Order: sequence, then structure tokens, then C-alpha cells
Amino acid sequence: MANGNSTATIGFEEQIWAAADILRGNMDAAEYKHVVLGLIFLKYISDKFDERYRELEAADDDVEDKDAYTEKNIFFVPPSARWSVIAEAAHREEIGTVIDDAMRAIEKENKRLKDILPKNYAREDLDKRRLGNVVDLFTNIQMVEHGENKDILGSTYQYCLAQFASREGKRGGEYYTPSCMVRTLVAVLKPTAGHRIYDPCCGSGGMFVQSERFVKEHSGDRGEVSIYGQDSNPTTRKLAIMNLAIRGIEADLGSFNADTFTNDLHPQLKADYILANPPFNLSDWNDGSLNDDKRWKYGLPPAGNANFAWLQHMIYHLAPNGKIGMVLANGSLSSQSGGEGEIRRKIVEDDLVEGIIAMPSNLFYGVTIPATLWFISRNKKQKGKTLFVDARKMGTLIDRVHRELSDEEIEKIAATFEEFDDGTLEDVKGYCAAVTTEDIAKQDFILTPGRYVGIEEQEDDGEPFEEKMTRLAGELSEMFQRSHELEDEIRKRLGAIGYDI
Repeated sequence: MANGNSTATIGFEEQIWAAADILRGNMDAAEYKHVVLGLIFLKYISDKFDERYRELEAADDDVEDKDAYTEKNIFFVPPSARWSVIAEAAHREEIGTVIDDAMRAIEKENKRLKDILPKNYAREDLDKRRLGNVVDLFTNIQMVEHGENKDILGSTYQYCLAQFASREGKRGGEYYTPSCMVRTLVAVLKPTAGHRIYDPCCGSGGMFVQSERFVKEHSGDRGEVSIYGQDSNPTTRKLAIMNLAIRGIEADLGSFNADTFTNDLHPQLKADYILANPPFNLSDWNDGSLNDDKRWKYGLPPAGNANFAWLQHMIYHLAPNGKIGMVLANGSLSSQSGGEGEIRRKIVEDDLVEGIIAMPSNLFYGVTIPATLWFISRNKKQKGKTLFVDARKMGTLIDRVHRELSDEEIEKIAATFEEFDDGTLEDVKGYCAAVTTEDIAKQDFILTPGRYVGIEEQEDDGEPFEEKMTRLAGELSEMFQRSHELEDEIRKRLGAIGYDI
């Protein structure tokens, strides 16, 4: 897979983040996020508009013809909302009002953006001097300085999403899935042009961005996939719409935010690829009204945990040759409570589980728990077999608490799945194993990869067994002697203050 611009290797976006961070002051990250991301989006659509404006001007066409922009999938920016107006007002006290008015004017001219853009720049607690400095920063962004990368603002938007997720901790995980985890899902599934991609809990739209990127890099076609999704959080949905728009990606996210279980916005959809990172262990998702829902083919999921509700919802929406790549909490691999073990057994026996990857801990923002990637296929190439991969030792800490997989590690995992599909895979102790459904049944349908891949074989260090045992026994004897000495010292000190043991 081509380089995915992991957050460990970004340069320009880091500079933008550091400069824009001057605006934050005492503002909470959850609020500040919308201020910065809104400005990035506004600058993006202004740049695209200006580019088209110059084309029309050069061709002596009507530069104010709205259709001339919309036919090219470019948002029309009315005169009062153009960046030149905002830049000119950067150091006036009313800069916040100018930006808010620009957002409203753009929404009025572009129905796709109705009620989507942030309009909170005139608020009293937002430092207008700092706001003007950030406007200057974006005014001075020159796309041509960055070679052929016309997606620099899109990359900046995605990078800033990651930074905000990091600062918001656990709440950040509600809308942002770590890039390396998304890229792993996409690299294994390999979505292709002409297909339908679906995410029933799409967050800020990262799954769609990476899928479109993969299709473009491997087929040369962009925009030839149909994208569907929804999210229950209205604020998160707005982030997704802006994130997709800034990439030029059209998507059907429904006309409003909605709970996927109680209000499925795409009830008839049968998707070719489903990618998702649903909320882990969601409780109270079913008040009893969903007990007889047709989606629970393999059994009613417990009301206290929606993991297998998400999985069955996606299976229900899967096309005859469709594939799922999803993130689930590790408990879903072995839990027997609330009928989950029975549901898992039936799904395995239906030959739907193509692969399971145990991922490292510390990939997510704000939580250290490890997670698992599940891959489901309606039409597996290797019938009656499941691939297990233990990737828990992969990844590198990029700071004290966050870990990322490298592009090379992601490519290794994707290649392992390719070899499995081709029937050429050789099991590697401690890393991967192709396991029959019969052998999974012997393990009571528990899907923990460690049970199947075993322990990595240690290289022979060349030291003869007898010599090694003599050496180790000597070292152990020294440790025992030292422990006795420490024990005696502790007894003496306690005795000196009147405590005998």
C-alpha cells in the first residue's frame, strides 16, 4: 500500500497545527476543534472557488454563474464570503462576525452544507487578535509551494482531527479512528472502483477518506465508489460532511443524524465493503423494541453489550460477495455471556469469519485497551478456514502513550491475507495461522489469535544445553543468596524498633 501519511511523518501539517494552536487560549479542545477545522474548510472551498473563477475568467465566461461551479462539484462562494473579504478584515474587531456571516452565506448558496458549518467566531471568549493571526496564517498558504500535492488542506484537516482526538482523550475516540488502524482495514479489504462502501457509525469519515485514497492509488479512478453512512452524533456528522467535502468525496450520510439500530437510514442497502469502528461494549442500546428485528439472524444480542448487534447489522447489509472489516473490543473474541458465545459460534459455522487480527495496545486516543480487527466475507476463497494474525508486538510508540503501525507492518499484514486467500500461506509461530472450522470448534469457538498462532520460536543462541543450565542455576543460586541477605536485614531493622518476625 502506498504511504498513508502517518502522523509520525507529517511535516507541513504539524506547522499548521502549531501555528493555529495560538488561537486556543483557555478554550476546551472540543470547542476549539470546530474553530480551526471550520477555518480550514472555509479556506479550502475558497481556494477551489478561486481556481475555477480564474478558469472562467480566462475563458471569458460568466464568473458569477453558480452552475459553472456546481457542475464541477465546487461549492459556490458568494462575494461577501470570499476569502479576500475575510483576509481584509483579519485585524478588525468584527472579524468573528465577518466569518460567521460568510459561513451563513455559503450555507445559503449550497444546500449540501445547510446547518453544517460552525458559526461561533463572534463569541466573546474567542480572542479576535489571535483569530486574525490565524486568518493571516491561512491567507499565506500557497498550494504551489507544496509541489503537486493539491490535497494539502485535506491532509491538514485529517491531521488536526487526530490532534484534537488526542487532546480530548476518550471522547476523541468517538469520532476519530487512528489512521494506521483504518489503513490496515483498507489494505486488507482492498476496495475497488464501482462498488458500494458503507460505515454505519462513520464518525468523522476517516474510513471513507482512506477507501477513496486506496481506490485512486490502485485504479486511477476517483469518485467511482458509492459511499453510504450515518452517525448518531450531530456534531460528529458535521465533521464527517466537511471532511468528505474537503476531499471532493460525495457521500450519502442521510439527511440527519440518527441511531443506527432504531433508525437505519439505509434499510435496503447491500454494500460491497463495510468498514466500521463501532462504540465498544455499548450498553442500553435496546429497550426491548428491537427484540424481533430481522437483523438478528444469529441470535438476539444482549441489551448490555451491542458488539454483536453491530456485527449482525453489518452482516445484514452485506452484498452476496461483500466483505466487512471492523474494529471490536477483545471481549468479543471469547465472551460467553448474554448468548454472545452462541452468536459467535453460528457466525463461524456459517463460514463468514475470514480473519481475525489481534492489534497492539495504545493505538487509540485516551484508552490503552487493545482491540481486534474482524474480517467477514460472504464468499471466502478459503472455505472452512479462518486466518488468525497476532500483531500485538507490532507498532512503535510515537510518544509516551500512543503507538502506530508503520506502512511496512501494514503491508506485511495485507500480504499475509493475500497469501491466505491464494492458498500459499505457511503458518508462522507467534504470528499467523490458517485454522479449520473444526479446530476452532475444539476451542469452543473462541477466536483469540494467541490460541492458534502459538508462541514465537526462539532462535538457538548456540549455547549447549548443559552449559546453559549450569549457568542459569548459578545465577538463580546468587539471587536466592541475595534474597536471604535482604530478608535478614529487614528482620534486624524491624527488631530495632520493637517488631520481631
